[in-house]
Amino acid sequence: MTLRLFFIRLAAALFALLVAFSGPWSAAADPVADFMNPAQDPALAAATPLGEPWFDPPPGFELSSPGTVLNTRGVNVGPLITPVRSTQILFRTNDSKDRPVAGVTTVIVPLAPWTGGGTRPVVAYNMAIDSLGNTCAPSWTLPRGIAPEIAAVQLFLAKNYAVVVTDHQGPRQAYAAGRMAGHAVLDALRAMVNLPELGLPAESPIAMTGYSGGAIASGWAAQLAPSYAPDVNLVGTAFGGAPIDYRILLGSMNGNNAASTLFLSAAMGVAREYPEMFQLMNANGLRLAQIAKDMCVYLLAPGGLVAPIPVQALSDIPGVDRTPIAEEIIRQTRMGGDLTPSSPVFIYQGQQEFWIPKQGAETLYDEWCAGGAQVRLEEYLGEHMVVAVSGLPGSHQWIDDRLAGIPAPAGCSSFGR
Repeated sequence: MTLRLFFIRLAAALFALLVAFSGPWSAAADPVADFMNPAQDPALAAATPLGEPWFDPPPGFELSSPGTVLNTRGVNVGPLITPVRSTQILFRTNDSKDRPVAGVTTVIVPLAPWTGGGTRPVVAYNMAIDSLGNTCAPSWTLPRGIAPEIAAVQLFLAKNYAVVVTDHQGPRQAYAAGRMAGHAVLDALRAMVNLPELGLPAESPIAMTGYSGGAIASGWAAQLAPSYAPDVNLVGTAFGGAPIDYRILLGSMNGNNAASTLFLSAAMGVAREYPEMFQLMNANGLRLAQIAKDMCVYLLAPGGLVAPIPVQALSDIPGVDRTPIAEEIIRQTRMGGDLTPSSPVFIYQGQQEFWIPKQGAETLYDEWCAGGAQVRLEEYLGEHMVVAVSGLPGSHQWIDDRLAGIPAPAGCSSFGR
């Protein structure tokens, strides 16, 4: 059986399941025709709206400045041990191409008063959303008690820090689109300050953190902050296992292991911010975009074990990843380059990482250090899932020190490289 025939049969089976377990289709839609003869129309691959008016920005919101509060609501977040008050904020931000969009964040504040010096510290915790559907975003999972990284949030709440969890993939659920993610995180922190009743004023020290998909948002926010949001009181950023350069990931994740479907999903997520990518897709690529458009990571990830399909199979263009469109998008989504953080950074990485090789973290470290940033790079024994746990003590201690006002060491240093 050829790869093309195998993919067609797999896609047909998945489409049948999609139809079987979906709600009624719109009367104006013809899903069978769209699937059998897919058009290069980004709208067919867009995430299904939640249908909640609260997420709709008011008319004219585009004229407001980034970080403007557009709507708020109280929510119950859990399961948590620490008593908290949680508020969701709809705010104005920018997408990857600097077009106005609405973002959502959840601000979780302990009920206990802050007894340390100054104002209560804030941790912007960026979850690894790694998904394409609206029901996968933290604003949806947190109030329903199914957010997969709620334990990590609890660790910071136990220290009496406020925690801000942003839907950093933006309103299109643009998984792996770093600029969108960075803008959303920074504007969420502006919105937090613009809501005085939260008790988190502009002078509150803020640290950002996240792992893997959450590291995309953290690293991009750190390097965009000096030019995009210099008003945000960012005292440091700690992240690990970061997918930094998709050119590297084409060799490590693409079509050859269990992570291959996550790589395909990331390509679909990036295409939502850069719709010119749809010009490169063949019918199978367009079908996959329709099938996966609402899937969360727990449905996307296992596919690589069954069908490790390379991204090149989704196009009929020879050397598609070397076309001008692909080259420019890879450049636009690569962390580093001419962007450098102005606040300290802590990076941790697995020495035996095979999905997200250490080459990316080491190159980023070198570039940021050459640009004058303060960076600490620590490499630990283990691969991606091991270092997700073993890297926590060092990164948390580093965050605690920055939030306590202890300056980071000047310059750059590394361990284990």
